Amino acid sequence: MTILTTEALCIEAATFSATESIHPEPLLYGVTDGKAVGTYIEQKFKLYLKQRYEFIQGNSASGIDFPGLLVDVKVTSIRQPQSSCPFKSARQKIFGLGYSLLIFVYDKTDNSTNRTATLNILHTIYVSAERTADFQMTRGICNILANEGNKDDLIAFMSDVCDGLRLRNLPVDEIEAGNIADEILRNEPMQGFLTISNALQWRLQYGRVIERAGQEDGILTVYRNNP
Repeated sequence: MTILTTEALCIEAATFSATESIHPEPLLYGVTDGKAVGTYIEQKFKLYLKQRYEFIQGNSASGIDFPGLLVDVKVTSIRQPQSSCPFKSARQKIFGLGYSLLIFVYDKTDNSTNRTATLNILHTIYVSAERTADFQMTRGICNILANEGNKDDLIAFMSDVCDGLRLRNLPVDEIEAGNIADEILRNEPMQGFLTISNALQWRLQYGRVIERAGQEDGILTVYRNNP
């Protein structure tokens, strides 16, 4: 059996998206839980791939769906395109999550006559690992470096506070902020395109990725179905 590659993953994701978009599914009729829809898509896509390829399957330890490719699958509704992911380090907001994303963006409709649901997949987007940092955070850092900013400027930006509210909201203390600033000066981060909000987990928002897919290096339109 063929070994799964990232290129093959994207090709198969496009085929899967087109097929799934016209498939009437009784199991999802009336379902409003986005997590349940996401689990359905992820499991069905993996089963589809298992019939054709060999690949390492993700588990709770790896935390991502395709650890051999360093790719995680995200499924989200077009009505609120976002999802969560494990928080590992504040550095992820600056240097990226450490793995790539394959994002399925769907619009679900129910058919009350035959009691089925259809997941019309509007966008399937591959975001390479180096583009998975926070847009505003990396934009600000790149601007500081372009304007001859130093370590103090970077620390001030990362810990920007106004009226007691932490604007950048990077969950680090002063020592860690200094360490990250040194790392930034050694290795300038690439512009990210996610919006990453802090919680017990990261909350990833994909509006900008959907807008920029196919227009930026590292953000690939795998499939698009805009009626």
